[in-house]
Amino acid sequence: MMRSDALTELDALAQGLLGARSTPRSPQFMPVDVFRVDDQYVIHADLPGMDPGSIDVNMGRGVLTLTAHRTAPAEERVQWLTSERFSGSYRRQITFGDDIDPDRITANYDNGVLTVTLPLDQRALPRQISVEGKGAEPLEVSATTDEQQRVGS
Repeated sequence: MMRSDALTELDALAQGLLGARSTPRSPQFMPVDVFRVDDQYVIHADLPGMDPGSIDVNMGRGVLTLTAHRTAPAEERVQWLTSERFSGSYRRQITFGDDIDPDRITANYDNGVLTVTLPLDQRALPRQISVEGKGAEPLEVSATTDEQQRVGS
């Protein structure tokens, strides 16, 4: 199960519409693509021009937090003609739940795109369980780990 942090997105939308705590050079949005491939989730986040050292990827209690910072260029003796590249801090949170294996999460930053791979915990994956009956051949039953725990209790 995966969902975006609605409050963070609502706050960003309100700031953009109302101009609250926003300057012309402050960041407005971190676009992301989130998808599942086999036994892992993959996130692509657009963060062009970021110093890789300023990017932080944190997973806690099923919530992935992405933060990054782009430093504003020095403005001494500068007469801006156009200023469309945002600077400042970016933050995005996405909730996945407890089925992620936090020890196997990887992150890579290449050509302005942060890619985060979140493998599912192997214990959360469905698996076949052999059920033996008296005087019959074994039956194959598919169950998830949660179902196995309820049945075994």
